[in-house]
Amino acid sequence: MYRIVSKKRLNPTVTQMEIYAPLVAAKAKPGQFIILRVDENGERIPLTVAGTDAENGTVKIIFQIVGKTTKILDSKNEGEYIQDFAGPLGVATHTEGIRKVCIVGGGVGCAIAMPVAQEFHRLGAEVTSIIGFRNKDLLILEDEFRACSDRLTIMTDNGSYARHGNVTLPLKEYLEAGEKFDMIITIGPLIMMKFVVTVAKPFDVPVTVSMNPIMIDGTGMCGGCRLTLDQDGKKVTKFACVDGPDFNGYEVDFDEAISRGRMYAEYERHAYDKACNLLKGVN
Repeated sequence: MYRIVSKKRLNPTVTQMEIYAPLVAAKAKPGQFIILRVDENGERIPLTVAGTDAENGTVKIIFQIVGKTTKILDSKNEGEYIQDFAGPLGVATHTEGIRKVCIVGGGVGCAIAMPVAQEFHRLGAEVTSIIGFRNKDLLILEDEFRACSDRLTIMTDNGSYARHGNVTLPLKEYLEAGEKFDMIITIGPLIMMKFVVTVAKPFDVPVTVSMNPIMIDGTGMCGGCRLTLDQDGKKVTKFACVDGPDFNGYEVDFDEAISRGRMYAEYERHAYDKACNLLKGVN
């Protein structure tokens, strides 16, 4: 069992928790993830490590309340426990040799992008961050990004805060102005990452995307997180849990990934509604 050390609401649908998991905290690196179960009957869900404190043995997770399990997890409070917290899993984000990086995050994906930006900042790289949200109320981690970014641009789809528009607008402006990034790293909704790749391609800048498809076991055995990559004209299957979650954005078949990501949307909606009704009964 793993104790919830702290809980903080970042916006109406996003929650941050620190979990006491000293073995994970000692080894986890930016870009890696854990798989948890809230209770012994719960499903397994992957969540990216949003930060660690090895001295205190805690791991930070940030999640959006979108389905049954995240709804139940959000009902837990400080001092309570969750059943399983396995990790770190996946391959850490590649940082070697990158001196000038552009981090592009969207929505709750900024929770994944933030520790990556912090790591590059710690290593002395020049960090340009672009983060986007639907509106001001959904903004998260602004102070954290300001602290680790040499330049920070915040976008809102409806113009309710900072700049009006999506994250590809300032990225295109940077590239057209002649900025030479060693790497663009983008983390967020699949459609956002697809368009970031599209914008960057004419400028021949390497793009890393962080993929978070359906996962079950996190060891590559179930095949639920498979992705199709185009490598030199050959279709190659990779697994996000063991080969990723980071991939070359120019190789990912985004259309397939988006289609597969919608497969269980209706089922998850019913499960979420059922969980809400159960929690109302408890409260």
